[in-house]
Amino acid sequence: MPDAELVLRSTRVITPEGTRPATVTVSAGTITAVLPHDAPVPETARLTDLGDDVLLPGLVDTHVHVNDPGRTEWEGYWTATRAAAAGGITTLVDMPLNSLPPTTTVHHLRTKQRVAADKAHIDVGFWGGALPGKVKDLRPLHEAGVFGFKAFLSPSGVDEFPHLDQEQLARSLAEISGFGGLLIVHAEDPHHLAAAPQHGGPRYADFLASRPRDAEDTAIASLIEQAKRLHARVHVLHLSSSDALPLIAAAKADGVRVTVETCPHYLTLTAEEVPDGASEFKCCPPIREAANQDLLWQALADGTIDCVVTDHSPSTADLKTGDFATAWGGISSLQLSLAAVWTEARRRGYDLADVVRWMSTRTAELVGLDGRKGAIAVGRDADFAVLAPDETFTVDPAALQHRNRVTAYAGKTLYGVVKSTWLRGERIVADGEFTEPRGRLLSRTP
Repeated sequence: MPDAELVLRSTRVITPEGTRPATVTVSAGTITAVLPHDAPVPETARLTDLGDDVLLPGLVDTHVHVNDPGRTEWEGYWTATRAAAAGGITTLVDMPLNSLPPTTTVHHLRTKQRVAADKAHIDVGFWGGALPGKVKDLRPLHEAGVFGFKAFLSPSGVDEFPHLDQEQLARSLAEISGFGGLLIVHAEDPHHLAAAPQHGGPRYADFLASRPRDAEDTAIASLIEQAKRLHARVHVLHLSSSDALPLIAAAKADGVRVTVETCPHYLTLTAEEVPDGASEFKCCPPIREAANQDLLWQALADGTIDCVVTDHSPSTADLKTGDFATAWGGISSLQLSLAAVWTEARRRGYDLADVVRWMSTRTAELVGLDGRKGAIAVGRDADFAVLAPDETFTVDPAALQHRNRVTAYAGKTLYGVVKSTWLRGERIVADGEFTEPRGRLLSRTP
């Protein structure tokens, strides 16, 4: 270990080759070796012995709404990245809404980057937006380093980010495919949503009926058809409908370039447990029934669903009204996502290596960061989370780093306590204590 500056040692290190006792060496922020547990440590290196706590690669969350600038009272880079770090996330990719301005031009991207630069506790990248009539802005954004483009097929909830109809989707997708980009899509069909009963009020059953599965299924089918026709690369955001899984599996088998994500709330919460009026559980598409959840887990296991991301979409508490029709739709979970998914995964017989694959390795691959992030391997950034997987905690909203401490997980007991988080070989949070921001702004690698 002649070049080691830092050595981390644990009896449980999650590597691409499996979980094993190991010694990990770091120099200049990069992993330089993964050695046997008893490898000698140079006198010049700092040794941190983690004992039996698990060393895993920092999570990569590719679906986060930071809302900064413009709606910073909802969330901001300082609070979002602190919450992420506290939860073992070392990289996030910020959605182009609900900030003002949205990330739909290079000028708007630069505005957002300037705001984020000195506030980011973890590494931050950016998605661009695909809007009606804005095809000319896509290639410049791609060349400026965004990781891909977000589009809605139904109303987004904010006026400054309108959705694409099928003709506009085709135009945007053809342009993005032409320069080898990625389109990520909120897939709900507006016609099916308009035809669904819209009662409003506090009953969760009424809200669930207003966002039917067939709205997702139809939108996903049309997206797959367009992707197949154009040989384009597309990604389905926040899948909640298990009915779409056979269609997705068939498309993948047919060579369509489609990937799919789901979210902690779809994997850990069920419609049956949502109290009436509890709009902290509201999101779009909605949390569905337990039987639907079982099928999502099966699809994760067999690879039909590729990855798990938060879709952290916070708001101020006053927007979470007791009327599901008017309440803001979004669930805050940056700080809790690892623990929430691990709690349910362990109950279902999965292990931490599975969680790492879904929440770090595959998300890094999705955005082309797999040469730098997503694994404890030589040449990758020395981004780590240290987890006590068998320790539990009860979620106290007051203990969260999110700007607005509204959470659907309040009072739940979760497994998995993050003891520390490391970014490029520097410990950025340990036992609730944070360093000054050390995150970098990331761009897509050409």
